[in-house]
Amino acid sequence: MLRHITNLHQVFRRQISSSVRRKLENKVAEKQKIFQEANGMPVHLKGGIGDAVLYRATMGLTVLGTACVIYELVKAAVPQKKA
Repeated sequence: MLRHITNLHQVFRRQISSSVRRKLENKVAEKQKIFQEANGMPVHLKGGIGDAVLYRATMGLTVLGTACVIYELVKAAVPQKKA
């Protein structure tokens, strides 16, 4: 049993150490050009379609949450009718 565990440990170690490392390209300069461009667009939307979708989803959830809070506050403030 111990030999099996040791053998398994060696297999996992070999897979981790022999994994191919990807060369990542530095895109910081490109992103800086995009975000520093003076085109009248707000900085939170300069990232493209993904930023626009995330912004609209956040605004929608914020409005929905605010409406729910106001509804609950009004419901708590108005006394309930006794039947």
